[in-house]
Amino acid sequence: MVQYNPKDWITFIFIFHKSDTFRQLIPMMFVIGLYTYGVCFLEIEHWKLSEKSHVKNISIMHGMLGFVISLLLSYRTNTAYDRWWEGRKLWGSLVNSSRNLALKLSVILSDESDKKFLREVIPMYVSILSKHLSNKEVSKMLFENIDLEIVHQKHKPNQVAKTIFHKINELYKSGKITGDQLITINNELQTFTDVCGACERIKNTPIPYSYSAFIKKFIFFYIMTLPFGYAFSLGYYSIPVVIFTFYVLASLELIAEEIEDPFGDDANDLPTEKISENIKKHVEEIL
Repeated sequence: MVQYNPKDWITFIFIFHKSDTFRQLIPMMFVIGLYTYGVCFLEIEHWKLSEKSHVKNISIMHGMLGFVISLLLSYRTNTAYDRWWEGRKLWGSLVNSSRNLALKLSVILSDESDKKFLREVIPMYVSILSKHLSNKEVSKMLFENIDLEIVHQKHKPNQVAKTIFHKINELYKSGKITGDQLITINNELQTFTDVCGACERIKNTPIPYSYSAFIKKFIFFYIMTLPFGYAFSLGYYSIPVVIFTFYVLASLELIAEEIEDPFGDDANDLPTEKISENIKKHVEEIL
């Protein structure tokens, strides 16, 4: 995730980050510029269309559709940001549940070996969940101090969660945890699986294909028809105008595509690995 100062306007305006949409759109902007030049040349130099030509009235269509495309892109970006923010809230609840579970267990348990096991397995669940959501391979080095073998063909976070529940159940059967204490820590244990399921729902349920495809087609045909009307009023100055219009509309769509899945490796995705490291540090401090 990109760290930045939101008050530093100069950096935003004049410095292009590697994840900036401008870098990604440069090839298409170049093509759009050549296309616009070709349309202007044909209308002005080759066909020599007069001001009375009906082609000039195409700009009326753009005026009517401009409001529609702005609503569509506004809804698109808001929906994508809602998914990003929901993912952040879920990982925030995972941080709180990990701390609460560690705090309760640190007071309830007196056996150092039990504390050591839970001190390692709780951050392990968070780390595996982060890798599970980003489709990364899970390293066996994570489990070198714990008798746990991950089966890669099965749901990895569930295997670690089962180990945690199994350990808590053993502590209850041995009398190290009472029934009331088991009920007290059950909410934190359940939150782990709830967060995992909610994150998987975000990851595995993209924006409907027909909606996403329609917006891309809409932007494409909107931009492709812009030079026909602008060539009459702006001449060759329509080239930078069309390029800038394409940049704005396409950038909004690219931003929405990037943040609608907040668990990947893009620059603006959630820093789940960093959050995992913080949880590990806090749990080790408490237990």
